[in-house]
Formats: sequence, C-alpha cells, structure tokens
Amino acid sequence: MDADSDVALDILITNVVCVFRTRCHLNLRKIALEGANVIYKRDVGKVLMKLRKPRITATIWSSGKVICTGATSEEEAKFGARRLARTLQKLGFQVIFTDFKVVNVLAVCNMPFEIRLPEFTKNNRPHASYEPELHPAVCYRIKPLRATLQIFSTGSITVTGPNVKAVASAVEQIYPFVFESRKQIL
Repeated sequence: MDADSDVALDILITNVVCVFRTRCHLNLRKIALEGANVIYKRDVGKVLMKLRKPRITATIWSSGKVICTGATSEEEAKFGARRLARTLQKLGFQVIFTDFKVVNVLAVCNMPFEIRLPEFTKNNRPHASYEPELHPAVCYRIKPLRATLQIFSTGSITVTGPNVKAVASAVEQIYPFVFESRKQIL
C-alpha cells in the first residue's frame, strides 16, 4: 500500500451553513405568532424556524438576514433556503430571495489506518498544531483553501471549509501527509 495508489475515501458532509437576504424588514413577533415550528428569542432579537424537509434550522433577524444550518449538501441548503423564503412570503412579507451564499461546510472522513499524531505534527510543523493537554486532535490549517482539519489518532478527520469543493481538495491534499505518519499494523 503506497500513498499514490487510489484509495476511495468517503467524505460524509454533516452540516452546510448558508446565508441569504430577504430584502425586506421582517416583523419577528408576527413570525412567532403565525409561523409553525418557531422559537422566538426576544432577548437576542431573532427567531429560530425549523423545517422538516429538508431538515434545516433557520435563524431569522428583523433586518431580513437569514442563516440556515443543518443541510447535508449545497443543493439541499439552497432548496431549504428557498422553501424558507416561500414560508415567509406566505406569512405576508414581500420577500425577495437574494444574496444566497454557502458560508461553511463541515465534513467527516475516516482514514483506513490510525495516525501517529506527534510524528505528523513534527513533519508538518508550520501548518499543524497539537496540544494533547487541550484537545485530542491535531489542528491543520490550509490557508489557500481556507480549510481547517481536525486529525484524530483513530484516523478520523473533521474538515471545515467554505464549500464542498474546498473540503474535498483539503482531504486530497492531507492524505499523503497522514499516510506517511500512519501506524504500522503488526
């Protein structure tokens, strides 16, 4: 087994965060009273609205800014955001769906081997930091992709990036480095 051989790694996307604007002022009290699956946080000045299909949670501000979390793909995030905008239209607001943007993607990937974290950190020092007293994983940052990877000794890698493409290329970039620091099976 060498680092160049094609190994199929499953990247499981667990959360996609997106944001959009409605281009109108939203009356949070009206949403809280007339909307379904709503939690009104008056002290913070926002409303949480949950959709069942796709399963997303939206944070709605009176300025018209909406943040959607919980989707498992970029397409599902856009579909959920559009569905939420339609729900707000049905409540009587003049909503125009604009400025949609995927802000953050969280994914998990499991390597087919365990990783020696001290050796990995030593070999990749400027990008990797490992504080075993504080956190059990190595934090590895890839600045050009704006991606952060949490690498655990079990071979599990948690990737945070701006979009799905960046997450996939971050896993492709990190694989040769974790491969050379893998634990040998006796």
